[in-house]
Amino acid sequence: MCWKNLVFLDLNLLNQKCSLFSLAKAILKSSMGSQWGFFLILTTLTLTDLVQSQSIHVSMNPVPVGANVTISSDAEVTLGAWMFHGSLLVLIYPGGYMINKEKSDRIIFISNTSSLTLQSVRQEDSGLYKIEQINGFSFQIELSVQVPISGVGLSAKATDLVEFNSTAILMCSVSNGTSLSYEWLVGNSTISNGADVQLSDGNATISIAGLTRFDQGPYRCNVSNGLGYELSPPLNLNISYGPSNTTMTVTPMKNIYRSGSNITLSCSTDSKPTAKIQWMFNEMHLNQSGSQLDLQNVQESHSGTYKCIFHNPVTMRFSSNSSKIQVMDPLTGVTLNHSRGPAILDMMYSLQCEVTGPIGSIQWWKDGRPLVPDNRTVFEMDNSTLILNPVQHSDGGVYDCHVFNDVSNMTSSPFEVKVNYGPEMPTIMAPRVAPTEDSVTLTCWAESVPPSSFKWFFNDSLVSNMSEYMTPALTAEMSGEYICMAFNRITGKNSTASTMLTVIDPITNVQVEDHMNHPVEGHPHDLTCSVNGTVDHIYWMKNNEKMYPDNRTLFLMDNMTVRFMNIQRNDTGHYQCMAINALGNMTSSPMMLIVNYGPEMPTIMGPRVAPTEDSVTLTCWAKSVPPSSFKWFFNDYLVSNMSKYMTPALTVEMSGEYICMAFNSITGKNSTASTMLTVIDPIEKVTIDTSNSWALEGYSYEMICDVTGTVGHIYWMKNGEKLHPDNSIVFSMDNKTIMFKPLDRHDAGHYQCMAVNSFGNMTSTAYMLSVNFGPDRPVIYGSEFGEKGRDVVFNCSATSMPPSTYTWWFNGSFAANTSEFTAGPLFYNMSGKYTCMAHNQATGKNSTNSIMLTVIEAIESVMIQSNTTPINNENFTLTCHIVGPYDTIYWMKDDMKLDMNVSDTDSSMYTVDNMLHFTPLAIDNNGTYQCVATNRAAHHKSPPYTLLVNYGPLNVTISGPDTAKDGASVSLICSADSQPECDFHWFLDNQTTPYMNGSVINFTATRGHTGKYICIATNPVTNITMMQSKDFAIADHASAICIQGKGALLLLGLYPFLAHFLFL
Repeated sequence: MCWKNLVFLDLNLLNQKCSLFSLAKAILKSSMGSQWGFFLILTTLTLTDLVQSQSIHVSMNPVPVGANVTISSDAEVTLGAWMFHGSLLVLIYPGGYMINKEKSDRIIFISNTSSLTLQSVRQEDSGLYKIEQINGFSFQIELSVQVPISGVGLSAKATDLVEFNSTAILMCSVSNGTSLSYEWLVGNSTISNGADVQLSDGNATISIAGLTRFDQGPYRCNVSNGLGYELSPPLNLNISYGPSNTTMTVTPMKNIYRSGSNITLSCSTDSKPTAKIQWMFNEMHLNQSGSQLDLQNVQESHSGTYKCIFHNPVTMRFSSNSSKIQVMDPLTGVTLNHSRGPAILDMMYSLQCEVTGPIGSIQWWKDGRPLVPDNRTVFEMDNSTLILNPVQHSDGGVYDCHVFNDVSNMTSSPFEVKVNYGPEMPTIMAPRVAPTEDSVTLTCWAESVPPSSFKWFFNDSLVSNMSEYMTPALTAEMSGEYICMAFNRITGKNSTASTMLTVIDPITNVQVEDHMNHPVEGHPHDLTCSVNGTVDHIYWMKNNEKMYPDNRTLFLMDNMTVRFMNIQRNDTGHYQCMAINALGNMTSSPMMLIVNYGPEMPTIMGPRVAPTEDSVTLTCWAKSVPPSSFKWFFNDYLVSNMSKYMTPALTVEMSGEYICMAFNSITGKNSTASTMLTVIDPIEKVTIDTSNSWALEGYSYEMICDVTGTVGHIYWMKNGEKLHPDNSIVFSMDNKTIMFKPLDRHDAGHYQCMAVNSFGNMTSTAYMLSVNFGPDRPVIYGSEFGEKGRDVVFNCSATSMPPSTYTWWFNGSFAANTSEFTAGPLFYNMSGKYTCMAHNQATGKNSTNSIMLTVIEAIESVMIQSNTTPINNENFTLTCHIVGPYDTIYWMKDDMKLDMNVSDTDSSMYTVDNMLHFTPLAIDNNGTYQCVATNRAAHHKSPPYTLLVNYGPLNVTISGPDTAKDGASVSLICSADSQPECDFHWFLDNQTTPYMNGSVINFTATRGHTGKYICIATNPVTNITMMQSKDFAIADHASAICIQGKGALLLLGLYPFLAHFLFL
C-alpha cells in the first residue's frame, strides 16, 4: 500500500504519487517519546498529481543566508502538509497542525493562510518546498539560499604570450559566494564559448587559443548569483606578434631603371617587439641593417632581386618582401646603311639598321611616317633589315630607323634613298623654224635618275655630247631632222627622240611713225607701220590689246596705216604694230600718242567761310592736255598768275567773288569758274557758369553757356550725348541757359555746351555736376539671431551723396559711430532693437532703420563618435554628439549633404535622431563625414570623421610556377583584396604548423619542396580567413597524377583549429 509507511517516524509517503485507495485511519497516541505524536484516521483518500502554478508564492527568492523568508499559497489547506525534499515540515489537519520538532525553532506556520516562514535560513534550506491538500491539490516551489559574492579576483597562467602560438588561461577566483555564474568580458564585450574559447571549472576558467595581437584585453570576469554580481579588476595580456604585413617601397617606382640612376628601397613590418632587419641581394646577405637601402649610380650588375627579412626574437618568426630591380644601359649609337648597291626601279634593295647597345625594338620610318610591311616591304633579322622588292618610284625618300629599349631610344641620321630609273623617252625643246645667220639651241631632256648623258646626231653624224646643242650660223642647207639619244650609266638603258628644223630669212625692223602735227581732239590723224623684210600680215595694238576697225578708226594699205577720223582724248595711248611671216613676227617699240584737249570748266578748291586775320588758299584746276596756265581775279583785278592763290590777312571787306581763268596754248581755248568767300569773326571761348555752389536734389539749378564770339546756335551735351528738353529740363535765351526744375540725383554727370556759327564750332570743357541727395532708408545686413558668448556683426549702408556717416543705437542708447557694428560677446540681456541712423552733412538729412536681435543659447561643440569597428556587411552607427540646444541635424559626406529619406526602406543608410545608421555597412560608404547641427543663428559643423570600412579577404590568389627544374629558384606569392592587409600563413601538404609566414615564400626546387602549398589569409580586424592552394612539382619528376586546388575556402574565426583538421 502507498500508505504503509504512514505510521513510521518520517512519514515520507506524502511526497509519493498514489492511486485512489481505502484506508482506515486510527488515531493513536505514541507512548515511546518519539518526535511525532499521531492519530489513525479512517477515511477514503485520493492523492492527486502535483500541481505547479502561480498559487504558491515566496517573499523573496533567492534568499541570502541568515534572512527570513515566507512561502504562502493562495489556497487554504485543511488536511495536508508542507514538505521539503520529501521530509515533512508541517502536518496540517482540521483544527490544528504539527511542526517537525527538529526545525520548530526556525519555522513559523500561520494556519489561517497556510503560510510557512523560515527564519535565519541556511544554505541547506535550499530545495523543493511543496504544500499538499489531501484529496485536493499540490503546489511546489524551488527555494534558493545563497551566500552574497565578495573578493572576486582574476589571474592568468601567463601574461607574456605569442600570437597564434600561445593559449591564454585565465582563472577567476571568489572569496565568498554560492550558486555562482561566471561571465567573461574583453573590453565591454562578452566572450562566448566557441572553437577558440573553452570554458571549464564551472566557467571559472577560460582558455583562449590562437591568440592574435588584438586579444591583449583588458579582460575581466563578472561573477553573479541571484543576489548580485561583482567584477574582477582588469587584466591585460602582453602578446608578441609578427613580423607581418611586410611591405617594400621602391622609390622611384619603375619597371626598368637606366644605368646611373639612384634607387631607394624601404621596408616596414608590423612586429612586437621591434623586428630586426637584414637585406639580401640575389639571396646574398648585404652589410646593411637599416630599414632603408640606398642604391647609388646603379649599373646592369645591380640587376636582381632585393629582399628585406625581418626577424622577431620573441615570436621566432620571419617575414620578408622583395622587389626585382632591372638596370639597363641606354642606346649609344644607331647607323643606317645600304647593303646591296643602289636602288634601281623594279629590282631588290635593302637597308641595314646597325645599333650599339641593347635593343628592345626597331621601327622603320619613311618621310616622317612609320613603315608597315606589305607584299613588297619586308622586315628581317628582328626588323634590323629592310628589304624593298621590287623597288618602285614611291620608295624614294628619307629613311630612318628608330631603336628603343626600356630606358632610352635613338634615331639614326636620315638616309635618303633615290630610286634610279630611265631614261624615259626624251623630250626635245627647240624651234621648228629659225632665221638664216642665226644660231639656235636644241635642248634634250629625259626623265631619269641619275640624270642621263646625251648625244645629238644630224644626218647620222654626231654633232654634240651635251643635252643642249647650239648650232653654228644657220643656212638653208641646215634644215632637217636632229636626233637626241639619252643614256643612264646606272641602269644601262638608253632612249632616243628627234625634231625637224626649217631655216628661213627673218623680218629685221618694225616701227610706228607719225608724220602729222600735234593731234587735237576733234580732228583727223594717221599712224603708219614701217617694216624691213617680207611681211605676210600686220596687226595693230593699243596698250598691248589688239585694235579692230570701227566708225572712227580705219585700216588702210594692207593695214600699213591706221586713220582716226575724229580723234578723241581716249585715243591717247601706247601704239604698236606687229609684222608676221612664216619664220615668226616682230613687234615695234611702243609709240606714245597724246591727244591734246581742253581746258574744261575749272574746279576751285578752298573754304567758303574764313575768319578774320587768317590767310586762305584758293586752288584752281582744269582738265587739259597739255596743262593749262591760270589767272585769278577779284573785283575785276588780276590778283595771281598761278593755279594757287594765297590771300593776305583777311578782313571783312575781302568777302566776295573770286574768278579763276584756265588757258591751253596748244588748243587755243580758255575757261573760267568762280567761288564766293565770306569773312567772319571766330568763336574764341566757351565756358559753363553755374548759379550756386550746392546742387541739391529736389531744388532748382541753373547752368549758363558763356560764349566769346558770334554764335549761331548752342547745343548742350551730357556725358558726350546731345541733351534735349523735357518736363524737368528747360532751355532758355536761345539755349544759352539750362535749368533743372527740380534737380534729380540722376542729373549728375559731365556737361558741355557747344557754340556754333557759320565758320565753325567750339565746345566747352566738361563741367562735372554732382547732385547731393539722401540718405535713403538704410539697409541693414546681419542675422536676427545670435548665440550667447559669440559676436554678431551688423553692416549698415544707405544711398547718399556725399556718403553718409552712421551711428548705432541699442534700445535707444548710443552703441557705435561706424557703418559696421559688432555686438558681443552676447548675453541674453543684449536681445532687443538695434537701430542704424545715416546722416548726410550736405543735405542735413537723417534716415533710420532697425533690426531685432534675439540671443539664444549657443551650440558649444559638435563631434562624431563611434564605439565599434567599421566592418563590411555589418551594422554600424555614427553618433553626432552635440553640446548645447539645436534645432536640426543633417549629415554630409565628402562635403556634399546626404539626402536622407526615412521612409526609403531600400536604403542601407538612414538617420534616427542624432545617429547615422548603416545597415549593413558597405565599402562604398568610405568617405569623410560631418554632422551639422543648426539653430536659428548658425550651422555648426563637426570636425571631419574619416570612415574606412574594413573588409575581406576577397579573391585569394597564388601566383607562381606549377613546376620548375630541380635546383631552380621558386617564388610563390599569395595575395588578397583586404582592408587592412591580411596576415598570410603557408602550409605544405598535411603539416599542422605553418610552413612559412608572409605573402611571399621563396625556395629552391627540390623533391622535398614538392606538394600542395596552401596559403591562409586572415584579416586581423574582420576575423575572416580564406585559403587557396597550389600544387608544385619538379619538372623532370612530375607525378602523373595532379590534383588541382579546391579553390578558396571561407573560414570565420576558425584559424586556430584549421591546421589540425585541414588535412584529415
